[in-house]
Amino acid sequence: MLRGRDRQRVAVDAFLRRARTGNGSALVLRGEPGSGKSALLEHARRSYDAVLCVDDVRDLDDDLRQLAADVTGTTAALLIATETATFGLPGVVLEPLDRTASLQVLDDLLPGLPPALAVDLAELACGNPLALRELAGSLTSGQLGGTAPPPDVLPESSTLRARLLARFESLSPRARHVAALAAVDDELTAEALVRLTGDLDAVTEAGTLLDPRRLVRSTLHTSIAAAARFQAHAALAELLPPGPRRTWHSAMTSGDAAEHADALAAGAEQARRRGDFATAARDHGRAAQLTTDQEEKARRLLRAAADHWARGAPHRSRAVLRTAVRMTDTVELRALMDLVAGGIDLGESLPDVAADRLIRAARGLVGTQRGLAVAALGFAGEAASIAGDPRRHTAVAELARSIRRPDEHPVTRLTLDHLIGMSATLSGRHDEALPALRAVVELAARVPGPQARIWASQAAYVLGDATRSYELATGAVTAARESGYTALVPWALVYRALSALLLDQHAAALTAATEGVHAATAVGQHNAVVDHLTILALLAALRGDSETALHRIDTATEHITERGLIRPGTFGAWAFACVDLARDRPADALDRLRLHHGHAGIKVMAAPHLVEAAVACGKPSTGDRALRRYEKWAGATGSAARLALSHRCRALLEAGTADEHFAEAIRLHRASGTALELAKTELLYGNRLRRGRRPKAAREHLRDAVRIFESYQADHWVERARAELRAAGDPTGEPKDHPGLTPQQAQIAALVAEGATNREIAARLFLSHRTVEHHLRNIFARLGVRSRVELTRRLD
Repeated sequence: MLRGRDRQRVAVDAFLRRARTGNGSALVLRGEPGSGKSALLEHARRSYDAVLCVDDVRDLDDDLRQLAADVTGTTAALLIATETATFGLPGVVLEPLDRTASLQVLDDLLPGLPPALAVDLAELACGNPLALRELAGSLTSGQLGGTAPPPDVLPESSTLRARLLARFESLSPRARHVAALAAVDDELTAEALVRLTGDLDAVTEAGTLLDPRRLVRSTLHTSIAAAARFQAHAALAELLPPGPRRTWHSAMTSGDAAEHADALAAGAEQARRRGDFATAARDHGRAAQLTTDQEEKARRLLRAAADHWARGAPHRSRAVLRTAVRMTDTVELRALMDLVAGGIDLGESLPDVAADRLIRAARGLVGTQRGLAVAALGFAGEAASIAGDPRRHTAVAELARSIRRPDEHPVTRLTLDHLIGMSATLSGRHDEALPALRAVVELAARVPGPQARIWASQAAYVLGDATRSYELATGAVTAARESGYTALVPWALVYRALSALLLDQHAAALTAATEGVHAATAVGQHNAVVDHLTILALLAALRGDSETALHRIDTATEHITERGLIRPGTFGAWAFACVDLARDRPADALDRLRLHHGHAGIKVMAAPHLVEAAVACGKPSTGDRALRRYEKWAGATGSAARLALSHRCRALLEAGTADEHFAEAIRLHRASGTALELAKTELLYGNRLRRGRRPKAAREHLRDAVRIFESYQADHWVERARAELRAAGDPTGEPKDHPGLTPQQAQIAALVAEGATNREIAARLFLSHRTVEHHLRNIFARLGVRSRVELTRRLD
């Protein structure tokens, strides 16, 4: 994807090329202060002598209109930069940079900038390129080293800050008052200001200074005179209806700080109960500002930090924690800080560090806030799982077992039983695990909230009940969104994707994992992004789309290595092994799957592919050892889908009973509805039958395999099955045209219809540019179209 202002520069270059050929015209560059208009004007001046550049235009006067007319159809060109409108002329809008582009700009400016600090700066800059440069240039050693809080406003030396203040000072007194109202209340929109003040002219004059984003509001709040802020607070204390916002503005102009702090804290708790964590975070933070008792201030800041985490703003949560940590040394509050910080670390940092912090939090809270102690243990178990650390996971489970009571409340019992059951599963003690995990699934019907459904979906997945796992994960996604727990959405989508994959519903799995990448990116949960990327890689690898799988693995690998993400790393190794098998490199596949270090549970899940690789390498004993662990799990859970794979593997390992095992595998595949795996089993069986000189029987299975692979648009496997079919003497193995689109091709086609470029599609779907081009050629062929325009019309 074009970075920063590259796309606008391309548009300006095209505009100048047209002028050089005698097709000159006028073009308006519209964007906020600091958006890069002046840089584009300077680029144009350096590129072409016959361009006329006019900066900072407020209104298009008659002279400029005449000039725009004069250059039309000549070798001259007119570029106009403005903050307001395009004045009816062709224009290019310089939109704020998105988070990805902002982080890239910061990486270019300061390579190695700590990720959490980079996110803080990107959040404050709101996509403004000049703000990013000035914030990066203002960082102190303490901020770079993590010992001082990040900036919360533009530096005093900032030219952008000076320009915004100069714009404020140039306003009429009425418009300055309106802008001050917006500066002290970041929820006031232009429309709300018109309703409150009745002064449309002043609101219109204030214009871009009413931008609701944090950059403008924080800059004005810091820069304008204290008297102007006081007057604004006083006015809003009168104008706003009763409620927390009015309480806050009243507190800013009166001496009853304690009373107002208590009212704000009570309002924050009400906001929490209705799932409005953004409001809860705001009002807990404001209550803390008004609180003089240090311990109570720290407690309220901790609540604000927890609210920020729940709403999916971990960077804001961490910033609040930095303030709170210096205010108390009580065991309970320190443990609460560990709980919130551990939750943040779980999503974006080292999972082993997160696990230790969360275990410490659980120990510190178990005597005073038992429910939170159990929640901390649940998160600690997940962190240990991501780290692929059986020692830490066992320690978490043992602590869970030690505090579990006979009369445990359903909410805490569900989490504790989940930890105990998962630990037993990872250790291969399935007889012990099954009762605990079944209890978790049963309890989920009685325990409200998204977290219970996430734990229960994971339990159902381990038990092999893919349908129930998918239902619970879908319910968890819905509940997380409805209850405001945005932080839990990416996590729930992991199990929605995995359960869909177990059901052989590849389209649903692709949708869930793609949504998961974007949801995790939006809330700064980089570890969850990697989880979803490796699931997407596995999906592509299972369909035989090797290039897409490898691109996704490459994207995830750096993060896996940096943060020790063993769970997604094992998923990635599994996906890579599937690529190796598709490319007839079984020895490479076997090496990847025989990892000494890896997630124990995922290694068991990948055993069928290890068996396939081992048999192809002439090492059946290696495959047999892996299969015995898989059979123990599949047999204990009774999952038809997993038992089918178990029988397929036995058929590969035991030539004397291969027919019986293949037949049972096919029966179980059909019973479980796992069509893609059925096709692979029939392909393997057809190959065995053909080599055993039973071509007629082979052809029956191979025709089934071709038909199923075609329905999944698994092109690689279609060709592999057709080749086997031809070798078995069936001329119908020749290629045919099929008009349907794969789920991924449908996604690409839809994005083309929206106007996305190939590079934008590649970035959106985590594909390589070359893969997108390959899919587009196939889409054009299958739909009988010759251009993107025809494709868009076809999809309308």
